[in-house]
Amino acid sequence: MGKYGDWLVMLVAGSLIIYWLYRLFYRWLHEPPSMNSKLLLSNAEEVREDDENVRFLEHRGYEVTYGRYRLPITIDLDGQLLQSRLFIDLIAEKDGKHYIVKTARDRMPIDWTGSGVRDRLMVYALLMPESEGILFVDGKERTIRTITFRFG
Repeated sequence: MGKYGDWLVMLVAGSLIIYWLYRLFYRWLHEPPSMNSKLLLSNAEEVREDDENVRFLEHRGYEVTYGRYRLPITIDLDGQLLQSRLFIDLIAEKDGKHYIVKTARDRMPIDWTGSGVRDRLMVYALLMPESEGILFVDGKERTIRTITFRFG
């Protein structure tokens, strides 16, 4: 090929590798932060087969993969540490899509307005952005509501 042909091939190959590394870094830098759900849910309780919500979800075609999970939260408020927790009731899967499941509770009714749903359930969508959405299961009324949040 000659003296200059070899250098040209090396220059093109090196440029492609540098461009590929730049795109890889750029994608990593601009992707939204997320928690690894497998790591997050590694301490989840076993799925209770006798739970009416589990049976109802399985009857509707969902596979319940994880049980109740408690996520401890430490809050720094003006130098004072506060403790809290966030509960995920279940994780279900259907057609290869994962859903966070919240169950209805009599003592905590949900306001089915935009702001009520946002205030009560959006934290779960932000906690696990790779999930398809949130299923709100009411075992007494035999309903499943699917909630998804779209930003922008």
